[in-house]
Amino acid sequence: MASADLRAELECSVCLNIYTDPVTLRCGHNFCRVCIDRVLDRQEGSGGYSCPECREKFQDRPALHRNITLRNIVENFLSAQPDLVESGVFCTHCVDSPVPAVRSCLLCEVSLCDKHLRVHKKSPEHILCDPTLSMESRKCSVHKKILVYYCTEDDTCACMLCVIGGHKGHEMESLDDASAKKKETLRNVLQKLLTKREETEERVQSLQEHRRKVEEKAAGDTERVTVLFRDLRRRLEDLEKRVLREISGQTEWISIAIQDLELKKEELSRKMLHIEELCNMTDPLTVLQESDTGDLCDTEDGDNEDRERHEKLLHDGGGLDVDGISHTLHTLSDIITEVNVSFYIQGAADILLDVNTAYNNLQISDDRKTVSRSDVKQNRPETPERFQGSYQVLSSQSFSSGRNYWEVDVGRSDGFRVGMCYPSIERGGGQTLIGYNNKSWGLYRDGDQYGVRHDNKEILLPPNISSNRVRIYLDYEAGRMSFYDLCDPIRHLHTFTTTFTEPLHAVLCVWRGCIKICGGIRESEISAQRLVASQGEGR
Repeated sequence: MASADLRAELECSVCLNIYTDPVTLRCGHNFCRVCIDRVLDRQEGSGGYSCPECREKFQDRPALHRNITLRNIVENFLSAQPDLVESGVFCTHCVDSPVPAVRSCLLCEVSLCDKHLRVHKKSPEHILCDPTLSMESRKCSVHKKILVYYCTEDDTCACMLCVIGGHKGHEMESLDDASAKKKETLRNVLQKLLTKREETEERVQSLQEHRRKVEEKAAGDTERVTVLFRDLRRRLEDLEKRVLREISGQTEWISIAIQDLELKKEELSRKMLHIEELCNMTDPLTVLQESDTGDLCDTEDGDNEDRERHEKLLHDGGGLDVDGISHTLHTLSDIITEVNVSFYIQGAADILLDVNTAYNNLQISDDRKTVSRSDVKQNRPETPERFQGSYQVLSSQSFSSGRNYWEVDVGRSDGFRVGMCYPSIERGGGQTLIGYNNKSWGLYRDGDQYGVRHDNKEILLPPNISSNRVRIYLDYEAGRMSFYDLCDPIRHLHTFTTTFTEPLHAVLCVWRGCIKICGGIRESEISAQRLVASQGEGR
């Protein structure tokens, strides 16, 4: 009984159903938003508005304020009535007790239970649909007529009046036909999504399987690497102790040598004193009968050995090759720095040549990847960015962050320079060549001679560079630019270290033959190849 009394308080006086989106007028009465909007629409143009319940007059159309408290009460009431929640729509004619509706009539704007549906008119204009509280949404917003067609040109639903009005001449379909076509489209989309989901699931399973294998392999790799580094640390610690022991031993050897010389000096002083005493004697017989005068006169004994040891101690610090040890340790430091344990590295940069910077006796291929020297001037316009007097060209891309690499096929040229430079490099005069200024870093080949150059400082490289392909690797933030010979295994040639202050462009120079920018390798290979290169460098 209490439930029925509460339901009566929650019924809209217009539709006699439980409130849907309840709103309040200034007079305090509540209605469904759709119901009161329909009532006010009908009152429009009659000279005023009034409340359907208390008939209070309003000069202007009253504002509708959502009653949040009442909406919450309705929701709690419905949640406590499972048999009413299924549709939330009840028969309009069953006033005494709520009976769930099975159909709604859009023409009569009523909802019907089974009993009242049997006596409802079955004429075509009475359009029945699933139970609904928002019948206005199924009517044309312009003509307030039932929507029965679908305009394919405007992608919107239309009523009978729309067909002869704003949609006149447009292709129309019945709602059922249009809905069937859209469902077919949605089924196709659903099938595609299903296929994609299956593919995604397969990729997930594949990665899960791969992760399992990687985890198994990682366990073995972890043990191997741990043993390797443990052994390496032990060897370094032993080397450190031995070197420090040798360094401290140098002073000990010198101290021993000083003690030996002090003893020898005392012995010489004793001999000198004895000889002076003999020389001062007046008795010739005593002088001639002295038994150890042979030892006194032997002053050359051990002199050569003492001189050699003295010179060695003075000039080589006791024989320890500190410079050699320092060089070896610096090389080891470079190798450790070169070992890349990161799984992320940007792929090979897709570099294109900037024709606007190319020297006029350079020919650039259509794909902007190959540059060759030409005896025929290309007649390009003379602009400030074009190189004058040096056979060079820049890349159109610049690099100002991250780690990147690019590769060049140099097999068809024995006279070239490749590297990177700042965009502020001079374009004319003697300071334009790669490496001949402080704004560029480069690797060059001239016949059989290889070398690297920066700021006009040259370092010659071994002539046995066997590959026809070189790689330039840039770690901008770390200030490192490295050159590699892409032989098997990869061989590290040289690394420049600095602090970069401008973006960097790739730069190519060729005075014999041609060179070509070529693609990179897969990211998964770069770490292994760099490790092999570093190990090769250590050998």
